[in-house]
Parts: sequence; structure tokens; C-alpha cells
Amino acid sequence: MAEAVVTLKKGEGRSLKAGGLWIYDNEIDTIMGTFTNGDIVLVHDFDGYIMGRGYINQNSKIRIRMMTREPDQLIDEDFLRRRVENAWQYRKDTVDTSSCRLIFGEADFLPGLVVDKYEDVLVVESLALGIDRMKETIVGLLKETLAKDGIMIRGVYERSDAKVRLKEGLPRVKGFIGEPFATNVEIVENGVHYMVDLVDGQKTGFFLDQKYNRLAMQRICQGKTVLDCFTHMGTFALNAGIAGAKEVTGLDISEFAIEQARANAVLNHLEDRVKFRCANVLDELPRLANEGAKYDVVILDPPAFTKSREATKNAIKGYREINMKGMKLVKNGGYLATCSCSHFMTQELLAKTIKEAAKATHKRLRQVEFRTQSPDHPILWAADESYYLKFFIFQVVDER
Repeated sequence: MAEAVVTLKKGEGRSLKAGGLWIYDNEIDTIMGTFTNGDIVLVHDFDGYIMGRGYINQNSKIRIRMMTREPDQLIDEDFLRRRVENAWQYRKDTVDTSSCRLIFGEADFLPGLVVDKYEDVLVVESLALGIDRMKETIVGLLKETLAKDGIMIRGVYERSDAKVRLKEGLPRVKGFIGEPFATNVEIVENGVHYMVDLVDGQKTGFFLDQKYNRLAMQRICQGKTVLDCFTHMGTFALNAGIAGAKEVTGLDISEFAIEQARANAVLNHLEDRVKFRCANVLDELPRLANEGAKYDVVILDPPAFTKSREATKNAIKGYREINMKGMKLVKNGGYLATCSCSHFMTQELLAKTIKEAAKATHKRLRQVEFRTQSPDHPILWAADESYYLKFFIFQVVDER
């Protein structure tokens, strides 16, 4: 059966022409031919120029996600194999691959798919209908590709339980792809051991995107007192501890996360110097300030305060507030690490917000460095949503 042909309105497809992969519902003029949601369609510009192929879903505002810009390229197994091989070679070139993100959706030209590798297991997150149909083929190709380098994958777990699937007309699912296996997996990152819970951990079980930002904090934390806010599984706190921090406190509102963090401290023989407690960070920081507490290093790694453009104004208030509270706890000449994981909170907007927080608390900031997400979460310049993590390290000086 011939594939359906989608024609864009005149003047539309600007993001696509700039190198992006999304076509929205309001950019489409006509659809000729029959198709089922999830099918591959051929995309034409208004004048008939072929712009490539992608998969369509009429349930989604992102109507088409492009798979290729080549007019004659078929989306078959050989095509997917090349995509997978390119993604793996890129990781081998740029990161420690013992645990890393293998596929990062649009930035790896496999829109809607995330695959993380934790030692010898894979965790798959499928976020869109078209790629959902291909996920098991892609998993098989990943296993083949890794096996060529002597890496044998013992199991695959699916964490396609994000709410965004509902917008695609897909159910939220989690479970094994293939044979069941033990889903608590020990990984080592920057010399720190973690036990990752693939079933109940956040997202795919662990936040791999901060790998090198955690490493960057190790030198700064040597011999220091450290406060790690929104510690989750204790990642920054444990990097500080293993680097030789004098005393580390990690805070998180989730009792489950704190239990994981404490277990990870024991795993690394750091429980004497790295302590965790369950607390609402927004309430705990003012309480600590009232007690006169001061730290050499304060780390702020909050969850995304906004997941939509409309909520950005409130998010700015949230980031300003948390940074003001954090700065008040930094000793004169100490260090503040602060970040945002929302792509709507741009680098410029976050910097402006931190600057306002410093002014309000009469602090002077000296930027040590600015960082983004780990390279296994590549930033595709034409796909704004792929750039989300901004990470600043400052020295904080009291105004005189």
C-alpha cells in the first residue's frame, strides 16, 4: 500500500527546515492517502518539495515526528541499525559507557525513544506511538551492536510510564521486555557505587545526565562541609564524600529516596561522614539559617519547577526563592552549585534569576564554571527540548 503524503501549509515547517524533527497539527495543509496512527508518511513542502519521512499520530499536537530528511530513505531495519550504531559509536567517543544513555530521542534522530544502559541491563522509555511500534526491533539491534564489543545484555526493562504517553493515545506501561531478571542493579559512576532500582526509581531508575557535574564538584568538596539539597539517591552528597568532604548532609522530601541514599552511603563505606534526612528543602533551609548554620558548599539540584511555557513565571519565583535560601547558608568565600532541569528555564533566564537572588541576599557571585548535561544526552541545536540541564558553580562572597 502506498504511503500517505502530507503537505505543509505555505510558510510553515520553519523548525523542520532549521533541522528540527517536529511538525505540529496546525502546520499541515493536506493529507492524501490512507494511514493508521503510527504509520510512516512522506512529507512535502507546500510546493511539492520532499522534506523526508516521519511517523504520524492524529492524537498528538506533535502530529509528525521526522525520522529522515532523505527523500528516498525507507524506514526499515537497516535504517534503524545505522541509527543505533551511530548512537553507540558517539557514546564510545564521548563518555564512560559502563552506565550511560544510549538513545536520547530526537537528539539521536530516533524521536520519542530513550534507552539507558546500567552495566549489563537496558531500560527503555517509549514516549510516542510511531516509535513504540519499533522499540523491540531497536532493542534487538542495540543488543547486537553492543555484543560486537563484547557487552552481553542480560535483561531489558520498560519504563514507559510517563504521563505524556496519554497525549499520544498510549497507555502507561512498565515491565520486562523478554525474560525477567533482578531489577536492582549496582553501577559505578565517578568511583561511587549506587544500587539502582529500575522498577520504582525515578524516570528510568537513575539520573545519568549529571554524571560529569557531580565529578566537577569532587575537587571543590575536598575537606569541606557540604549541604546537598534535593539529594534524591544521594548522588552529589556521595561524590562529595568520596572526594574527602569533612561532613555532608543530604536533604530530600522523599522517604524512599532517603532510604536509597542511606543504603548507597553504606555501600560506599561513607555512612560516618555522609548523612541523610527527610525534609522539605524549602522549609528546612530557612530553619537552618535561623539556627545560624553555615556550609562551605551548598548544592541545589531541584526537580523541574516548570514543565510548560505557561508555568515559567511561577518557576522563576521558585528558582529565585530556592537560590536566595541556599546563598544565605554559604560561608563567605564558600561555593554554591545550582541548576535547573527544565528546558523552558533557559540559560539566560536562570542566570538572570540567580543574579536577582544574589542581589536580594547581598551576595557577590564569582562564576567558577557553567556546565550542561552529560554528552550522552546530546544537545541537538535545532531541537530546543533536547537542551534542558543548566548547571552553575559559583563562589559566594559577602558584600562589603
